[in-house]
Amino acid sequence: MSAATVPARADDAVSLRAWVAVIGGVIGCFMAGMNVHVTNASLPDVRGSLGASFEEGSWITTAYLVAEIIVIPLTAWLASVFSIRRVLMVGTGGFILFSMACSVAPNIGTMIAARTLQGAFGGVLIPLSFQLIVTELPPSKHPFGMALFAIANNVAQAAGPSLGGWLTDVYSWRWIFYLQVPPGLLLLAAIGWSIKPQPMALEKLRQGDWGGIVAMACGLSALQIMLEEGGRKDWFASPEILASAVVAAIGLTAFIAIELTRKQPFLNLRLLGRYNFGLASLMQFTFGAVVFGVVFLVPNYFADVHSYNARQIGLTMIPYGLVQFVMSFATPPLMKRTSVRTVIVLGFIIMAAGCLMNIHLDANAASNVIVPSLVVRGIGQSLIVVALGVMAVQGLEKSELGSASGVFSMVRNVGGAIGIAVASQFIVEREKLHAFHIGEAVTPLAEATRERMVELVRLLARFPVERTAALYDVSLAPLRQQALALMNQVIQREALLLSYSDAFLVAGVAMLGCAAGSLLLRGAKSKKTGAVGDRPSAPGGR
Repeated sequence: MSAATVPARADDAVSLRAWVAVIGGVIGCFMAGMNVHVTNASLPDVRGSLGASFEEGSWITTAYLVAEIIVIPLTAWLASVFSIRRVLMVGTGGFILFSMACSVAPNIGTMIAARTLQGAFGGVLIPLSFQLIVTELPPSKHPFGMALFAIANNVAQAAGPSLGGWLTDVYSWRWIFYLQVPPGLLLLAAIGWSIKPQPMALEKLRQGDWGGIVAMACGLSALQIMLEEGGRKDWFASPEILASAVVAAIGLTAFIAIELTRKQPFLNLRLLGRYNFGLASLMQFTFGAVVFGVVFLVPNYFADVHSYNARQIGLTMIPYGLVQFVMSFATPPLMKRTSVRTVIVLGFIIMAAGCLMNIHLDANAASNVIVPSLVVRGIGQSLIVVALGVMAVQGLEKSELGSASGVFSMVRNVGGAIGIAVASQFIVEREKLHAFHIGEAVTPLAEATRERMVELVRLLARFPVERTAALYDVSLAPLRQQALALMNQVIQREALLLSYSDAFLVAGVAMLGCAAGSLLLRGAKSKKTGAVGDRPSAPGGR
């Protein structure tokens, strides 16, 4: 054995406590990620049980996302003040407590308040999971750590609707929140044993970047509210949405200006100027928009087009989660055999292929079409999450990793919020457009329309009807009205199918764009450690 290889092996050694800390953080990331989507398939049941309107029910998800999206960028600063251990303990404890509060909520007001606090406490779990991976593990172990992070993020997206739908159908929607308690207690035990207590740095509170924090909180919360509520309130025709847009624009502009000019910002946005991190963050934003948008579209597609219930929707998402679980572990070896950039490009191409598989949807395109495309997207998604996370942090100093985890998680969630809002509005607008164009061809003067009318009247009458009578007989007018209603349903269904096809086309093109952008990333494979980074490691050091 050569002397040069000894330090590398010593540096690569990972203690049991470090592994427990990392795995504990992954459990927390899974809990927080799953909780974003766990109510998706169960919202009708929750609304019905609490006597809430559709608009009130939408805040069950919105409240969680607004709180989470504010806390995620704050997490690194909170950890620097109170220590990672305390922030994780308090975050996990609060998450468990308010999960139980959601379970027993007697009315919609209590539910929204509990979901807000649940999102606030759970918001620290995702970025701290990322931070523990990149600080507790050596660079050569980052691919495996990112594989665990990918499992937590990706499988949570599939497990949320699946478990939520199944528990709602078999037991009650309240069990979807009780589900958070066992892993939460396990996380508390892991944190308590594996992470050593550190002294607090309370002097940082006096030196805190409070202007930036307030500007970010106002800007991001207003942006999230605008995106969630805009489609239901006709966007800028609504004074509330217009006011939210103005607050978001002012708040986010002030936030960016403060963070870029302050000597000690709570979130180092200057990291976006780093070539690989900035480019990876841009792709992370686009990737988040597509992933969240598609995860939002699929359950709605099954419910709107094929009338699936919560349990059926949940079952269709299981293969999506399983393939990501397997591929997340298969990705690090693939990165060692090729390069991180190759894996990222391949991931975006596969993700694009999965989206483009759904651009010709028809009335027969149920789980037999959507599930295979989910599996393909799951493969690509796993490759992207693991490899893009590794590429983003390469070359950053350890002191910068806290801000990096906050920024990287924030851009993904902001992209996801925009993706959901855009996907929702896109379906509505494209459905209107396609219904109009189809309707132009379906007129009483068109021979095909008249023949279809005759067929439907004969079918509804259940007795022999001549063609002329079917079209003109006054006594058959009610049957013609029913036939017209049926034809209108067919038009709306076809328009809806075309709109979903268009949405998947846009998502696929966006992923192809990211694949092209990935070619610009700078990466090389280290021959000493097998880790993938910006450039080859210098002999004897990083």
